[in-house]
Amino acid sequence: MRSMAGEYQSGPVNWRIVTSLWPFLREFRGRVLLALGLLALAKVAGVLVPLLLKFIVDHFEGTTERPLDVLIAVPLALLLGYGLLRFASVLFGELRDAVFARVAERAMRRVSLSVFEHLHKLDLGFHLSRRTGGLARDIERGTTGIGFLLRFMVFNILPTLFEIALITGILLLAFSPWYALVVLVSVVLYVGFSVVVTEWRNRFVRESNQMDNRANTRAVDSLLNYETVKYFGNEGFEAHQYDRNLASWEAARMKNRLSLAALNSGQALIIAAAITVMMIMAAHQVAEGTMTLGDLVMVNAYMIQLFIPLNFLGFIYREIREALTNIERMFGLLHEPAKVTDKPDAPALALTRGQVRFEAVNYAYDPKRPILKQISFDIPAGQKVAIVGPSGAGKSTLARLLFRFYDVDAGRITVDGQDIREVTQDSLRQAIGVVPQDTVLFNDSIRYNIAYGRPDASDAEIEGVVRMAHLDTFVARLPEGLDTQVGERGLKLSGGEKQRIAIARVLLKNPAILILDEATSSLDSHAERVILDALAEVAQRRTTLAIAHRLSTIVDADEILVLDQGEIVERGTHAQLLEARGAYAALWFHQQRERQEDVR
Repeated sequence: MRSMAGEYQSGPVNWRIVTSLWPFLREFRGRVLLALGLLALAKVAGVLVPLLLKFIVDHFEGTTERPLDVLIAVPLALLLGYGLLRFASVLFGELRDAVFARVAERAMRRVSLSVFEHLHKLDLGFHLSRRTGGLARDIERGTTGIGFLLRFMVFNILPTLFEIALITGILLLAFSPWYALVVLVSVVLYVGFSVVVTEWRNRFVRESNQMDNRANTRAVDSLLNYETVKYFGNEGFEAHQYDRNLASWEAARMKNRLSLAALNSGQALIIAAAITVMMIMAAHQVAEGTMTLGDLVMVNAYMIQLFIPLNFLGFIYREIREALTNIERMFGLLHEPAKVTDKPDAPALALTRGQVRFEAVNYAYDPKRPILKQISFDIPAGQKVAIVGPSGAGKSTLARLLFRFYDVDAGRITVDGQDIREVTQDSLRQAIGVVPQDTVLFNDSIRYNIAYGRPDASDAEIEGVVRMAHLDTFVARLPEGLDTQVGERGLKLSGGEKQRIAIARVLLKNPAILILDEATSSLDSHAERVILDALAEVAQRRTTLAIAHRLSTIVDADEILVLDQGEIVERGTHAQLLEARGAYAALWFHQQRERQEDVR
C-alpha cells in the first residue's frame, strides 16, 4: 500500500543504499583519486605538527639563556616547518574539497533528475494520493542527504580512521604500549556509545521529520486553497490547524534536542576520561624523568588532535544516519512502480486519420466500485462525439483512459486501429490535446503558459492562437501584455481567462485529437459563444471527444452518448435524442428552464 508523503516507516535503515552511490564516484574516478591523495597529504601534515611542537618545546626546556637569545637560538627550520605544516594541512583539505565538489554536486543533480523524471512517469492515481508539500520536502532532504553522505563518508570517516591509525602507531613506537591501548579503548568506547545512543534517538529524528512534513503540507495546502479559505472566513481555523501541527513538531524537536544533549554529554565524558588518563600517565613519566616536557606536550596535542575529528565523527554518524533515512525515503519514490508503462520496444503511434474506438471497455478505480461497464463507441476521424450524464457517471474517466493516465481493466482503446497500450505514451500524448475543466497554470507569464503547448513556437504563432482563442482584446488591455504574470496556479486571472489560455495552448499544440473536458464551464454566456465558435472551427479538422455538462455546448456533435452509472443508456444526434424523449431530452428541457429563469 502506498503511504502518504512524509510518513516515515519504522525499522532499520538500509545501509546498502550507500552502494547505490558508487556509480557516481566511478564517473569521476580521476577526481576521486586526486581528492584522496590530497586528503592523505592533509592528514600526514596534521599529524606531524605535534611532533615538531615537541622538538620546539624540548629546545626551550634545554636552554637557560635570556628570552631574546632563546628565540634566536630556536632553529628557524623547526619554526618554519611548524607554520608550513599548519598551513599545508588546511590547504590540502581545501583543495580536496574543491576537487571533490563536482562529484558531489553532479550526484545530487543526477539523482534529483532521476526522481523528478520518475515521478512524471507514475500514474495519476499516485499523484492524487500524495501530499505535494511532503513530497517536495522528501526530495529536498534526500538530495541534501546524498551530498552529505558522499562528502563525509569519503572525506571525514575514512580520514578520521586514517588519522587514528597514524596517531596510535606514533604513540606505540615512541612511548609505552599503554598509550596506544588507552587510545584504542577510548575510540572503541566512543564509537560504540555513539552508535547505540544514535540508534536509540533516531526515532526522535524520524518523528521530528514527520511532524515537519505535516506542518509543511498543511501550510502548502492552505496557501494553494487561498480563495477557499477566504470564502469561508477560515483564516483563524487554518492558523489553528497549522499551529497544532507546529506544536507537535516543537514537541518532537524537544525530544530530539534532549536526546542529542544526552549523546553529546556521554561523548564528552569519554573524551575527558581518556585525556585525563593519558595526561596522568605522561605527567608521572615526566616526574620520573623518562619523558621530556616536549613529550608531554606532544601526547596532549595528539589526544586533542585525535578527539577533535573523533568528536566530529560522532556528529557525522548522527547526520549520516539521518541522511540515510532521508535518502531511503527518496529512493522509495524512485522505486515506486509505475502502473502505466510502455512495452519493451513499443513503436510510436502511426497517426493517419485520427479515428478513435472504445471496444467493450471496463474500468474501476476501486475493484469494489466499477466505473465503466462494457463501453463501446467510435469517434470517426474529423468528427465530434460528446459525452453527457450526471456527475460520477464516468465521463472524465473516458478522457483519462484515452490519454492513458490509466490503463483499461478490460477491452481496449484504439487510435487508427492501434491499441494505445501497444504504442509509446509520448507519441500518443503528442497526438492528443486536452482542455480541462479546471485549468491550472504555471506561476509564470501568459506567454509562457501558452507556449507550453509547443515551447519552440514563434511569437507570430503564439499571437495567432491568442486571436483564435479570443484572448487578444484581454491581452491588449494589460500593461505588460503577454508577459503579464498569472500568479500561483493562475490566481490573478478569472476562470474564463484561464480557460481561454488553456484553449490557446492546445491550439498551439495543434493535435489531431481533441479532448474537451467541459472546456467552457468557467465562461459566461457571451464568452462561451465566442469560444464555442473558435472550437467548432478548430474541431472541423480534428477528432473530438467533448465531455459536457451544458448541453447547449454540444448540440453540433455528430453523436451524443448519454452515460449513466458507467453505461451508455442513449446515443444519437441532438435532434434524435430530443425526439426519443428519454434521459437526454429530460435534461435538455430542465436546463432550458433554468436558463429562462436566469434571464428573468
